[in-house]
Amino acid sequence: MENPHDRSDRFELIAVCDGDVLTRLANKVLADDPPLSVLQEPTPQLVMHQVVEPVERRPFNLGEVVVTPAEVVLGDDRGFAMIPGKNEQAAFSGAIVDAAIAGGHRLTDDIVTRLRDVAENRRSDRAHSWAESKHTAVEFETMEDEL
Repeated sequence: MENPHDRSDRFELIAVCDGDVLTRLANKVLADDPPLSVLQEPTPQLVMHQVVEPVERRPFNLGEVVVTPAEVVLGDDRGFAMIPGKNEQAAFSGAIVDAAIAGGHRLTDDIVTRLRDVAENRRSDRAHSWAESKHTAVEFETMEDEL
């Protein structure tokens, strides 16, 4: 289970969170008018998507993907987010949410609850997708052992 207080888990939760949800959470944080500075403007860019080959377990570059990173300082705390695709608003909001949790903002418990809801919905969606697709598995036979 993802833990929003663990920064690595939090990055993953923010990345899959709906942009509108992130924006609402960030706006609630910014309603207190905390000092905010932008270290990295949210700008779409390409990054290499590396995966591990399943047979020999060697990493290889699958291809480039578009992401939108952003980095802010909220009060004394840094926040970072990297959102899949081109979504500047979600990346900026995600960075604010990350900084708010890192700094123990008064809304941290509410934000963490919402991120946990996102994680639960994600697990449920994945389980549902797997249940629908597992019946379509194809089994292959090879002739290598028969020769």
